[in-house]
Amino acid sequence: MIDIKKLVYEHKDLITKIRRDLHRIPETAYTEAKTSAYVADYLKSEKLEVQTEIAQYGVVGLLKTGKPGPTLMIRADMDALPILEKTGHAFTSTHPGRMHACGHDAHMTMVLGAATAINKIKGNLRGNLKFLFQPAEEGPGGAKPMIEAGVMENPRVDYSVGCHVYPDLPEGVIGVRSGPVMAAVDQFDLRIIGKGGHGAMPHHCVDALEIGCQVINALQRVVSRQINPLQPTVVTIGSFHAGSAFNVIAGEAEISGTTRTFDREIWNSWKERIEKIIRGCVNLWAQRMS
Repeated sequence: MIDIKKLVYEHKDLITKIRRDLHRIPETAYTEAKTSAYVADYLKSEKLEVQTEIAQYGVVGLLKTGKPGPTLMIRADMDALPILEKTGHAFTSTHPGRMHACGHDAHMTMVLGAATAINKIKGNLRGNLKFLFQPAEEGPGGAKPMIEAGVMENPRVDYSVGCHVYPDLPEGVIGVRSGPVMAAVDQFDLRIIGKGGHGAMPHHCVDALEIGCQVINALQRVVSRQINPLQPTVVTIGSFHAGSAFNVIAGEAEISGTTRTFDREIWNSWKERIEKIIRGCVNLWAQRMS
């Protein structure tokens, strides 16, 4: 019987080093040049077959056991977030304004650690393993371009697994459940164009900031008044920018947010729901001005 846990712990210091190395070089979506090179070099040091530059910066390492059997793919994401790190750790980000704040450094480390451990016992296995590193998970969606580039073929992937760090779980605990765990997420960006002017003459203006406030308030009521309470759903406004001076009525407003749900029908309805709300708020102002 192979003791996988013991085998992994034998490489604990190496795994810690990998995670800290990757944490130092965070790169946002489709800029993951250093990260991609680090991952590829490591996989090559394990004598795996390595493909690079898949959908720009994607990497795949292939481990063949030489025996017939299924192909398992283990997947990690690579990109970081546009956040300034202020942790003060010795392995703090060396790229100002970018940080591995969503755990992708840990995800890559898990998969590289798995490649190291599995490579040591491949003589006891059958089939193939693919270790996949996907760029652009945070927003642009790097999975689809990688699939279109053929990463699920040659050899064809039979099973695919991945995992995500979750800070609410204690160290050493792996959370598993049946059914969906992570919600479907979308981003929306809104731009409201009004008519700016002097703060003393609001009757000559179309206040984009005021309209934006109405839009935000209406969006917050989608979940509480339009969605089945038994379907976990979230609408979050993360950014609202309008105005440039204390005495000037804003002519434009920009709003960005995210939606999350486990329900496909709700997921497919977001575009229509959001557009309907915006149209209603804007039309209300148009009536006032007519």
